[in-house]
Parts: sequence; C-alpha cells; structure tokens
Amino acid sequence: MTDQDTDDTGRIKKAASLILKDDIKHLQLIPSVALKLLTLTNDDNARIDSLSRIIETEPMLTAKILRQVNSAAYALPNKITSTNRAVTLLGFSTVRQLALNLLIYNNLKRQNPSQLFDLLFFWQHCLYVASLSRRIAVALNYPDPDLVYTGGLLHDIGKVVLETHGRVTYSDFIASIGNNQQSTLEEERNFFGITHAEMGHIFCLEWQLPASITAIVAFHHNQPTEASPHAPFNTAIAIVSFADYIAWIQGIGSATQRNSHPTLQRAVLETIDLDQLNLEALLQQVDQDMQSTQEFYNIQLPSLITLRATLVKATINLSQVSEDNALVAAPKLSSCLTAPHHSLNPDDFIPRTLEAIQDEFSFDRSIMFTIDPKRRCLIASYGWPESTLPTKQPAFEININSLSGLLLTCLREKKAVIIHTKVEQNNPIIQHLKTTEFIAIPVAHQNKLLGVLYADKSLSKKPLREQLLPEITPIAYELGIAIFNAKQYHLEKKNAQIDHLTQLFNKRMINQFLTTIFQEDGAALANIAIGFIDIDKFKRLNDSCGHQAGDDALKIVADILRNLTRPGDFIGRYGGEEFLFVLRNTNETGAYGYAERIRSEIERRGKIMSQRFHGHNLTVSIGVSLYSEHYADYTDMIETADQAMYQAKNSGRNRIVMLTGDGK
Repeated sequence: MTDQDTDDTGRIKKAASLILKDDIKHLQLIPSVALKLLTLTNDDNARIDSLSRIIETEPMLTAKILRQVNSAAYALPNKITSTNRAVTLLGFSTVRQLALNLLIYNNLKRQNPSQLFDLLFFWQHCLYVASLSRRIAVALNYPDPDLVYTGGLLHDIGKVVLETHGRVTYSDFIASIGNNQQSTLEEERNFFGITHAEMGHIFCLEWQLPASITAIVAFHHNQPTEASPHAPFNTAIAIVSFADYIAWIQGIGSATQRNSHPTLQRAVLETIDLDQLNLEALLQQVDQDMQSTQEFYNIQLPSLITLRATLVKATINLSQVSEDNALVAAPKLSSCLTAPHHSLNPDDFIPRTLEAIQDEFSFDRSIMFTIDPKRRCLIASYGWPESTLPTKQPAFEININSLSGLLLTCLREKKAVIIHTKVEQNNPIIQHLKTTEFIAIPVAHQNKLLGVLYADKSLSKKPLREQLLPEITPIAYELGIAIFNAKQYHLEKKNAQIDHLTQLFNKRMINQFLTTIFQEDGAALANIAIGFIDIDKFKRLNDSCGHQAGDDALKIVADILRNLTRPGDFIGRYGGEEFLFVLRNTNETGAYGYAERIRSEIERRGKIMSQRFHGHNLTVSIGVSLYSEHYADYTDMIETADQAMYQAKNSGRNRIVMLTGDGK
C-alpha cells in the first residue's frame, strides 16, 4: 500500500467514525455465515463439503436450498434430502449465490415503510448488477465469474451502513437533496463527510472481506491508479461498474428518488471489449435470472423497466472514446496550421481556419460540426463561405443516435473518411447539403472528440482524392488544440470569478456586478435588494466538528442558494461564512419572501443533519437592505445589509431583518 493510499484510508476512517453512531467493528450488516461464504471460492471440488457445512448451520437456508433442488425445474426422480447432495447437483457456484442472496436479503427486508431509502428496491438493484456482472464475466472469459457476482451484490453496501447506522441516514440524505442534479458522490460527501463507496471500503477492511471484493466496493465509481494495490482487480471493477451503469440507465438504480445516474468511466471501456458482448442476449438472460430470483424468494420485486438493447448500445457509444494516436505526415501548410492559434475566441479562429482550408485546397464549402453531448447531436456551427449556413434558418443538426455507416466510423474510430452518395445515399449530410460526396475529419484533443470538419467540392464537381485525408488531418489536429485551449482559457477565466469551495461567484465578482448595477438609472435601481447571509455559530461548528464539516455546511448553504434563486438574480460568497445575494425587479414583500425561503430551507436541512454536526443546528441570520436614493454607492447598501444581519443575530439568530437607507 502506498503512502497516498494509507493517507486516504486514514482520512475516510476518521470521517466514518464521525458519521456513525457505533464503531464500525460492531455493525452486523452481513451475518457471520455470509462472511464465511465470502471466503469460499469454486476453485476446488473439496470446497463443496465446506459449503455444505456452512449452509447446514442455517436451518432456513438449508430448507430453501433443498426446496430449490427438489423443484419441478430439476425434475429429479428421487427427493434430495442431503445438503451435500443438493450442492453437488445444483453446483457450487449456484448454491453459494443463492445462500449469499438469502442471507443478505433476510438482513435487509425489515424496513420502516416511511424510509425514503427503499431497501427492497436497493436489493433488487444489487441482484441485477450481480447477475449482469456474472453474465458479462462469462462472456469475456473472465476467470472468476463468482467474484464479480459477489462484488456486484455488495458494491453499494456503504449505503446500507449509512442508512442503518449513520447519525443521519441515507433516507435523510435523499430527503435533503430532492431532485438536485449534481454528482451523487459529491452530494454524499457534503452531507455525510464521506461517500457510500468510501464507507463501503472501510466496512470491507474492518470485516476483513477478500481484497478483490474490497476493491470492487471501494472503486466501482472511480477505478484505482496503476500504482494502487487494488489495480490487479481492475477488470473485475470495470465489469461491475459497467453492469451498475446499465442497471441505472434502465431505471434499476439503488435509490428510487434519484434522477441522475453514474457516468461511464473511460477506463471501463478501455478494459472491457464491447465487441465480445451480445447485449440483447445478456439483458434477456438477466431478466430471466431476476424472474427466477422472485420465484425462489416468493416475493414481488418492483417491476423491471426492460429497455431494448439498442438503447443501451447508443448510450454506451456516446460515452466511448476511441484511440487514434497516429497522425500521418503532411506538407507544411502554414496558413491552415497557424490559423487556429490566432485567437482564443472560437468565433474568430474557426471561421479563419475554414477560410484557410478552402483557399489551400480549393474546396467549395467547409463546415465545422460541433458536438452537443447533452443533446447527443452534431451541430453545423460554423461555415465558409458565410452563406453556407444561412443565419435566418434553424441550425442544421444531426442526431448521433441515428448515424450509421462511414460517418459513425468517423466519430467512433476518429478516422478521416470520404463519403459518397453511391455508397450512402441516405446520409443526412448528403441529403441536407445536396452534395454527391464530402470529406469528414474528426477534430479531437487528448482522445476526446470535439467535432467534425466537413468539406466538399459540390459546385466544381471535382472528385475528392483520398490523398487529401492525410493532408488535412494535421489541420484538424491543430484545430482540436485550439478549441481545447479556448475552453481552458474560458475555464481559467471562470475560475478567477468563482469561489473554489462553494462554486458561487467570489467577492471580486460581487463588487464587479454591483458596480455595473449602480451605473444604471434610478428607475432600475429602485427595485434592487441586497441580502447578507451569515451562518450562525459557525466557529463553534468548526471547532466541534472539524473544518471538513464546516466546509460541508458552506457547500450546503451554497447549494440551497443556487436552487432557490432566479436566473436573473445574483448570489456569491462574500467571505468566510458570509454570503450575499442581489435581487432585481423586486420589492419589500418579494425580498422578504425570498430571504425567508432561504432561511427556512437551511433550517430544515440543518435539522436533518444535526446528528452529522454533533447536535449543532445549521441556521443563518439574514440582513436585507432595500434601495434608497440616500445610497451614494453600492458599498453603502452592503453596509446597511450587514448592519441588518447583525441586528438579526443580536435578536436571537435564525431570523431576517430588513433596513433601507433611511435606517428603517
């Protein structure tokens, strides 16, 4: 284990101890019998005797296994009464799976109906991931399908730890976040101080589960680095991550209230060969597995939403990034190669590049298609000559899911191609741009596809030579670098405006925004309100719970401000535990109503998290100043809001005070 791994483990152990009601060593989430089963593998037939002895210590488990082997599905001529014989007939792997499922299910099924974290739905998710993981492992010829089955069954065990033994529960977490679309892991860290994967990791370490299972539980959302001691299990981790992703995009998540789903890591698709998988057959097999599971337990699981395998494939393809490191040498084309770097504004350098390409190669039209990953489409964003894309018409868009043939090859394999109507008469670009052939060259940077470069000779009717492809590829490469640099510049510019911890605007941007506002005329200023928000007894929270808890409290307040603020208004972190908001087009009633929504939601969230913060109730005091012609500058208005905030604190905290420039 590296020093970094040791530091990370120490950190999450400390975070776990703060959020749990009891020491993790005392938690009985997995029965001791199940723990023994986890240590057994199917490497050796002699293990059958060991498995039989373990099962026989649980009468209910023995009865279930015997009932299964004597069911009509096996049609045996004589009734089986021996556990050892049942294990031999059913097979080591099948019996071990059934036994683990039953033991864990019996431990989960007792639930308070009022809990938002539905343990039955959670168990269904884990069973689905386990079954699909095993099916994938078999298809890929992975040597230990039972390992990935068990890893899939336990991958989200950290959520159960938090639900059943946390000072605040996973149900509290679900109630707190509502329908926010942020990363679930980031929300968990803000709420608990630890993610479910980290909690599961600590649980596995404390209960000395096999290293392979521990690796899957700890890294099913983020694969370990090559230097990590968990790296030998990367393939098993990737299989479970892949199965988890497919379960989520079919609506079979581990928490019914969550709308978001995990992203598919690039490392997963670099590890798993999708060409070896028949997704349609796999999904059908898993549906059958789930039906058999319902019959075995004699229970009704929540209804499965079975999507067509083509939908899963399309979603996977959108996440896939291909390798293409080869660049063919080309003559030096100074105007084309340097044009992308003349500016950091894409609206400037992309048209300049298209013009240079057209001059260099005598194309009639050139277009830059950019990718909108959220809408999953190609958009004709820039064209040369300018008349190529009429501004008065809607932008030409192509749904990526509908693509096939060479254009899809261009996207998937990052391969430059020439597409001709003789081969692909129904190609959407050919039909829309009314051309007989065109060049499509991927524009990428660091293996990430950014767009597609299009060019044709539709007016001159001259044929497009294959030799053009290696000549233009370096230009697309330079264009990819320029687009990446432009995005980085925009990101750096944004970072200079954003508070790193809360992701709200910082004090510099607050001052800049207010300076602009106060340059407007009096009529616009008359409907302005400024609010000062200060977290109550923040120092005490920091001292008693630690700086991580203090940071989490700041993130929670920021998240609430984001969710309750209109797009035209302004919110930012003023410094320390202080936040500031600026409301436009409002009045006294509207400003007070907004402040009250903020105050009450923070109080509500704080009550849920009081155990997380060792009994400290998260509340805020808010001071609001309404515009008055007496203000000479925005700083006067901020000062009034600050005074109002201190009056709120002196009046008992967790309240709102409003003032105007007249001191009323």
